[in-house]
Amino acid sequence: MNEEVSFVVEIQSINKRQSEIILNVPEPFTSAEPDLRQIIERRIHRGRVIANVSAKPKSAALQPGLDLVVARAYLLEFQRLQRELNLPGQVTIDTLLRVPGVVITPQPDISSASQRDLLIETFTQAVDAMHAMRQAEGEALARDLITRINLVEGVLGEIRDLGPRATERYRAQLHERLAKAQIEIGIDDERVAKEIAIFAERSDFSEELTRLLSHLEQFLITSRKEEPIGRTLEFLCQEVGRELNTLGAKANDAEISMLVVQCKAEMEKIREQVQNVE
Repeated sequence: MNEEVSFVVEIQSINKRQSEIILNVPEPFTSAEPDLRQIIERRIHRGRVIANVSAKPKSAALQPGLDLVVARAYLLEFQRLQRELNLPGQVTIDTLLRVPGVVITPQPDISSASQRDLLIETFTQAVDAMHAMRQAEGEALARDLITRINLVEGVLGEIRDLGPRATERYRAQLHERLAKAQIEIGIDDERVAKEIAIFAERSDFSEELTRLLSHLEQFLITSRKEEPIGRTLEFLCQEVGRELNTLGAKANDAEISMLVVQCKAEMEKIREQVQNVE
């Protein structure tokens, strides 16, 4: 505040992948818009920010008033036009108040250094307050993301342990089908061994599992950085989803497939949360 005017700044932040800044600054403050925009850009790198600036005059000289000379002139002209055109109705005060120039709203001039500095200071304080709130929300969000990533890592550990058992189950199922078909083939038959070997090769998801664990580790490392990380985390979520799809297709095992679905469900929650990360 100063002797002439006080400023009010309202800022809203909405989640968005890109950065978008919307400034609503009344006259005659528009000349300060570039400086105000830079204040936001230094603090916020992602999301839609809507900032509304208003000024409240303090000086009596800046209070709204009426120009009675202009009002009388318009009233006389309206009445003359009404008589000449023989128009019904009356010229009301509401009509006069809508005429440009009748209501005078003096605007403070921020061309002086003191008023411009005041506007910048007030706006900076509002942006800093919003940034502090976003940081607090971000810390809580980071804790939640780390918890979920650790959960996914645990499920992937279960999948890794089930890998060898999937081949053994396939071996048992193959012999069971042969028995039901009354096909007598020895347990060490070369054809059976070859079929099982082909299954084991096709269902080997060790590479996918290694990449998944690497992506999750990179996710945890990135989440601890101070710089903007939202897009990087979003990319890692996409990579994890792609590897999970490949793993599920390769495994060809009901129990592993259920665990993969569990991982996907958790990663979908993580992906939604990442949309809130700058």
